[in-house]
Parts: sequence; structure tokens; C-alpha cells
Amino acid sequence: MTDDIRDDTPEQEQEQTQYEYNSRLPFLRDKANRLPLASGVYLMKDKSGKVIYVGKAKQLKNRVSSYFRGVESHAFKTYKLVEKIHDFDFIVTPSELDALVLESSQIKQRSPKYNILLKDAKGANYIKISGGEFPRLSYALQKDDPTAVYLGPYAEGFTIRRTVEDANGIFRLPTCSRVFPRDFGKERPCLNLHIKKCMGVCTGRISADEYKSSVDSALRYIKGGSKESIERLTLQMNTAAERLEFEKAAKYRDQIAAITRAEHSQSVMTERTYAFDLLAVSQNAGLSAVTVIKYRDGKLIDKENFFLGDEYPPEETRYDFILNYYAKDETPKELLLDGEVNDRELLEEYLTGKRGGKVTVAIPKRGEGLTLVTLAKSNAAEYLALRVGRTSSEVSALEELSKTLGLSKTPQRIECYDISNMGNESIVAAMTVWKNGRAFKQGYRKFHIKTTQGANDTGSMAETLERRLTSLKEEREGWNERPDLILLDGGKGQVSAVKEVAERLGFADIPLFGLTKDDKHRTRAVTSDDGEIRINENRRVFKFLTEMQDETHRFAIGFMKQSHAKQAHSSILEKADGIGKKRAENLLKTFKTKAALKSATVEELKAATKLSDEKAENLKKYIEENL
Repeated sequence: MTDDIRDDTPEQEQEQTQYEYNSRLPFLRDKANRLPLASGVYLMKDKSGKVIYVGKAKQLKNRVSSYFRGVESHAFKTYKLVEKIHDFDFIVTPSELDALVLESSQIKQRSPKYNILLKDAKGANYIKISGGEFPRLSYALQKDDPTAVYLGPYAEGFTIRRTVEDANGIFRLPTCSRVFPRDFGKERPCLNLHIKKCMGVCTGRISADEYKSSVDSALRYIKGGSKESIERLTLQMNTAAERLEFEKAAKYRDQIAAITRAEHSQSVMTERTYAFDLLAVSQNAGLSAVTVIKYRDGKLIDKENFFLGDEYPPEETRYDFILNYYAKDETPKELLLDGEVNDRELLEEYLTGKRGGKVTVAIPKRGEGLTLVTLAKSNAAEYLALRVGRTSSEVSALEELSKTLGLSKTPQRIECYDISNMGNESIVAAMTVWKNGRAFKQGYRKFHIKTTQGANDTGSMAETLERRLTSLKEEREGWNERPDLILLDGGKGQVSAVKEVAERLGFADIPLFGLTKDDKHRTRAVTSDDGEIRINENRRVFKFLTEMQDETHRFAIGFMKQSHAKQAHSSILEKADGIGKKRAENLLKTFKTKAALKSATVEELKAATKLSDEKAENLKKYIEENL
């Protein structure tokens, strides 16, 4: 490890140089520019000298120096990292593959704060056989019942849970909370008896010996597998039939059929007999989760969910996760991903070396592979939705929208704009806000169009966004939250006009698109400078954008009608004795609604207009007769 580049920046100069993010940037930038153009690993350190991030680079100089240039445009995670970097070390390696291997080793050894770190989700998993005359089979995480017998521990919790569920279902064992024999005949049997998922122990008609025989069969199924159980049950069925015990033979026949169905449901999803894993990333609310689903011998054997915390770029998330996860887990022959990953070929080479055989990292686009990856993606979205308090459809819609529009990250705050008018009058604009896939009504805003003349939607939209972005630039209270995506009701004309405004005000980096409608006023496509992006084939994106556009249109129409009504009332009030435009506006501002204005007392009208007693009484009569 090298340590020959010293801090040559005078202390006084460092104290005088104040950066918003890190006062050490000049030194770090200079040090990075003197690194070699060789592959290697870099280790970022905080003030205490602790390593907080480990990375690998094909060219150390280019990669490390990129951290200290254009800090303002970094992703949030990188920005927070750069803020904490006090110094860094580096190790030159013979090749990029060697750098990858060393990076994995260093991450595992040091557990740096800003790398994706995985907690070992594999705890102890047991099959519990409770005590008593009528024992139950269940899945358990701890051996906390001294009267029970436990099988295990097992590593793969998903498989054990599913095996217990299958065994209880096949052999029709009870899973309710009733206690036997205490609760015999106390309540009517539940639905499980009628749909043949339970033998009905609660009726009191099942003897303890008959029940234990079924429990023993379930345990043999768990220990010996489906093939052995089918062979044994077939023999018992035939023996019972020869003895003319047809009821017992039918019970064995049903158990054989149930085992066959369970086995089929586990393997129906794939005909691949080799080991492969599915890996999918889900992101929402600035957070990330990953799901790994494992298949061995054509069967789904395990599923693991990981909550990663801060949102990383998805291709970086997949890279870091794979590097960490397979440093301590069995490497399969094939890894199917839900999207792009950094350095895919290099990862394949690294995993191949670790496995001792060829490993393929693939991103399926069609067929069974895509179906399987979609399953993993759905699981990741469901898991993250539970963590962030959103539905899986909201999480998926945001991710798919980000992918459709080619955004660098999943947008947390989306602002949607629409213009509404009644001819050349009552021209208004509306802004709706969507946070993490849901309407955020506290953020809604209304605009009266002030400078644009006539029914000019393009000019009105440009004026609206100029006022909005100016407020953002000046950090005005209530307006200083930056959008991750701006959507406009309109086509290329509106997009071009607003982009010019955004560039002039320094917000060219905010993604901006138009929402165009068909001749039936339904959302048809997304418009950018490069043309249209069709969304009809993506159900989630289509539904989400349509919902946003409809809600913004509703809000704009409501404001326009309200504004038009006020203008009409103002015009009527101006005709009253002693009431000009200013007093009419004051009246509407004070009483807000037509009903409140009509119910106002003479004294209240006098206070709002500063009229004499006589004129205030005349105004009261005028309002009652004309409004």
C-alpha cells in the first residue's frame, strides 16, 4: 500500500479555502491527479483514518479524481461520501481482475460504511413438533419450547417454511389455534375441513393413534422426500385395497395426489436443471432492496430479501451486491439479472474463478428467463414496499417510469403542470406534486398567468415554470424543494419553451418531459426533444402518468372555475355605489365565497370597505339582490 503522497497544502491556505462540501478538496484533487493510470484499489478514509469506502478502478487516476470534480452533480450517496473523505490510499494491481478480487477481499475485511454491506440473513431454521397427544408441525426460528422436538437447524428458511406448509396440507394436519383434546366439539369445524385441507380433529372423531400416524407420514415426507413417500404410500394403498379397506386406500390415494401436486408446483416454473440464481433490485423513496431467488435441480429452493438503505445507481447496486453476496455464498452456474450491471464481463471472470467453472451473468429480454426475473423483481418491490410504507404497484410504477424515460435514478419528487383557461379569460396554471409515487397535496400550487397575453398555452407554461424555478433558485420558503422530474401537459412546443427557461436559470439537469394526449383526451405518449416515447404497452407507466395528468387537469380546471367566478363576482360588485375595483377585490379577499359575502353584516361590510353607514347598508341590499 502506497503512502508517499503527503499533504503539501499549507495549513493557513486550507483554513482560508472554504468549500461547501469538504475543505480538503484542493489537496484531494491534487493527490488524485498524481495517481498512475494503472488498475488498482482505492481506500477512502475519514478524519480518524478509518476506511469508509473501497473501490476498484481500471485507471486509478481517472476514477479517483472523478470524486473530487463537479461535486454538486454527484448522486446523493457519492456526495455524502465525498463530504467525509479526509484522505485516501491506493494499491496498484497487475490487472483489473486482480483489482476486483482485492476489492472484494478489502470490503469483506474492513466493512466500510459507504459500500453495500450485507448482513448474513441465514439464521437458524427449525421444524418444530410440539408435545402432547395431538402434536403440531410448524416452522420455528428458536428452540424455545422444552416440551417440543426440533429438526434442524437448516440454513434455507424459505425452503423449510414451504416444506412444512406442504406437509401440513398433504396430510391434512390442523394449523389452527385450537388445543386438542381440550377443544373437541366446542366450536363448529372451520372452512379447512370442508375444502379438505384439514382432517377435522376438532370434531373429536379422529383418534390419537390415527392422528399420530398422519404426523409420522408427514415427518417421513419431510425427511425422505416426495419420491420415497409416494413409494411407501402406494404400497400402503395397494395393501388396504387388497384387504377391502377402501376408505383407507382412498386416503392414501389422496395423499399421493397431493404430494404430486406440491412437487409439480415447485418445479413448474423452469425446466433448467443446473444451478442458477435470480437477482432483482427495487428502489423507492431514496432506498434500495435486493431479492435473490435460488433454483437448484429445476426447483425453487430459497429466497432472500436484503434492505440496502440509501439508493445507489441500479447498475452500481447490482455490482456491489454481487461482489459482496457471492464472496461468502455458493456461486451458481448462471446469474439472471433484472437490469444492467457495472463491469459485467469482469464479474463473470471473477465468479468463474471463484466457482472453478464457467459462470454466465445474463439480462434476459424474453422467454422464460424474463418471466423468472420478473418474479424476482416483484418480490423485491413487495419487500421494499413494506419497508417504505408504499404498495408494490407504486414502487414498480416509479421504477418502470424511470427506466422508460432513461433517468439516472428513481424520481422521489415529481412536479406536473397544466394550463387552464376560459377563452382569453381566467388563464391559470396548476402544479401537482408526487412524492414516492403518491400525490402530495401539501405541495400543490396555483398560478395566475400575469404577463402572457391571451390563450397562449406555450407562453403560459414558460411563464409558470420561470416563476417556479426562480423561487427554487432564490430558495424561497415553501418553494425550495428540488424536483427530480418535471412533467408538462403538452407537446414539443411546451417542452422546448420550458427547457430554454430551465437552462437560463441553471436547472438544465432536471429531467423534463411533456405528456401528450390522443383525440379522445387520453394520455398517449411522453414527449422529449428527441421525439415521442410511447407508453401504451407499459400498463403501470401508462396508468401512473394518466393518473398524474388527470389529477393535474382536475386541479387546474377547479382553480380556473374558481378564478372565473371571482372575476364575475368582482365585476358585479364594481357596479355597486361606492365600490370600485380595489374595494371589490378586498371584499372577495375578505369573505372568499359568495355565500360568506351574502351572509356578511352591514358592520362587516363597512369594516372591509371603509364605507359610510348609509353606503354600507345600500351595499348589503345590492349584494342580496344581485349575487
